[in-house]
Amino acid sequence: MDEAHKFSVSELTALIREHLEGAFASITVEGELSNCRPSSTGHLYFTLKDAGAVISGVMFKNRFRGLYFEPRDGMLLRVRGNISVYGQRGTYQIVCEDMEPAGTGDILALLEKRKRDFAAEGLFDQDRKKAVPRFPQAVGVVSSPTGAAVRDILTILHRRASGIHVIILPAPVQGNEAAPIIARRIEQANQWHLADVIILGRGGGSLEDLLPFSEEAVVRAVAASEIPIISAVGHEIDYALSDFAADLRAPTPSAAAELVSASRSETLGMIRSMVDAMHHTMNARIEKIRLLAKPFNLEDLEYRFRTILQPRLVRFDDAKEALVAGLAEEVSRRRRRVELAVRGLEAGSPRSILERGFSVVTGEATGQVVRTAEEVKPGERLVIRPLAGIITATVDQVEADETPH
Repeated sequence: MDEAHKFSVSELTALIREHLEGAFASITVEGELSNCRPSSTGHLYFTLKDAGAVISGVMFKNRFRGLYFEPRDGMLLRVRGNISVYGQRGTYQIVCEDMEPAGTGDILALLEKRKRDFAAEGLFDQDRKKAVPRFPQAVGVVSSPTGAAVRDILTILHRRASGIHVIILPAPVQGNEAAPIIARRIEQANQWHLADVIILGRGGGSLEDLLPFSEEAVVRAVAASEIPIISAVGHEIDYALSDFAADLRAPTPSAAAELVSASRSETLGMIRSMVDAMHHTMNARIEKIRLLAKPFNLEDLEYRFRTILQPRLVRFDDAKEALVAGLAEEVSRRRRRVELAVRGLEAGSPRSILERGFSVVTGEATGQVVRTAEEVKPGERLVIRPLAGIITATVDQVEADETPH
């Protein structure tokens, strides 16, 4: 080994920094933004990538505050800055002085196209959504068994509803092999009816880390599941296409665990409160009835009853007497009208007139009733009909009455 060309790590790093930072003092790089993480100190840490390579980057807060847009994973950006070597970690990065959109990133464009296609197919329709049970007996979790998401879910379920049976359906949550395994776990849970609800989730990550949950196999398995599925992929700002196909979306795996584990103690407390309120209402009504019934003892109950009933009996008797008197008066009035009508009919009948001495005179030849002297001539024969019998007579003389009445 040549001792003359031996370097310490610090010396080698300083030499690399001298060459890199001097050669790339001001460069412009175009790539897809990924793993974008604004820090609590106000700096922006990110990664730029293309199909073949990745480079880390940072934009300090004095430059980050001046941006006119909000950087998000999947954007295609054009950044200007210089290369810096970080000796303590032996890494290099681009220190960004300026940043501007250069178009839509490949991953984001792919996701938008898939989203449109699945939506047109009806996989995201609201009428496909199933209700998530409030008190499930068994919860299936499709995730990495060693991930933080599973630990958070188990912790919350144990604290809020320790009686729930949890079935871990292990699956990788990133990488090319993740999507088919995730889809297969969902199908197995449905095939064997392993759970009442399924939580599909993982912790946060970059846009490409979450890609398996936007693959066609996973989205179709979620949409076809007979068991309700809660999609809890990444943090609240992250999204995957499984969120749209699932029956419910939770911002985090912890939130999904809370959704399926309504606190037993809180529920029991609410039930006890409702029981107490019902008892209080029933006791209050019973006491009110007791107070109302207290004056009605056996000794004066008959007296109170008669006090209530007697006025009504008097009114009933008065009404009955008024009705009978009215009916009698009406019958008497109508009887008088009938009697007057009978008398009128009897007074106007032909027999009554003949009984008073009148006769009916008709011409023997014509049979017509003779009303005036002018209707007959001397020599004509007349037929006279008194009350009884018939008289035949011959007209000798006719005298007209000048003042008939």
